Formats: sequence, structure tokens, C-alpha cells
Amino acid sequence: MKKITLALFTLLALSACKDEVGTQAWCDNMAETPKSEWNAQGAVDYAKHCVLQDAVGSEAWCNDLEDTPKGDWSANDAASYTKHCVF
Repeated sequence: MKKITLALFTLLALSACKDEVGTQAWCDNMAETPKSEWNAQGAVDYAKHCVLQDAVGSEAWCNDLEDTPKGDWSANDAASYTKHCVF
């Protein structure tokens, strides 16, 4: 039982260290990573969040979201706005 608890705690602790996909820190990290180490989903996410749109949490992203009616926000938009633009 102790081993299972320790394994779950370790997994949780290590997963908290990873940057959230689409944030400016994640985009910067992906830009520094050699393209040969990217997977297909990482490339799609990079193109979507870092090339075609502003990175989540960037000043431009926060300003664009502020101009969008709150009724059009998704739950993820609201959570990301609170996390990156308010705090």
C-alpha cells in the first residue's frame, strides 16, 4: 500500500512540473527543442498556439479574450484567463 501511495504521489509531483500546452513558456521550450524530438501532436499544438494564434497567457491573448463576450468563452478559456491574466 505504501508503494502504491508513493508511486501515485511521485507521478502527481512530476506531472505538475510540465508546462501547460499553449503557454508562452511551453512555446519557448518547444522552439528550443530540436524538431526531430517533436511528436505529431506537439507539432500540431505548436502550430495552433504559437504560430497561428497568440500563446495562452501572453498579453495579446489576454487582450483578445477581454474583447470577446464572456458568453463566448469556453470553460478552458475562463480557467486559462484566470490563471494567466488575473493572478
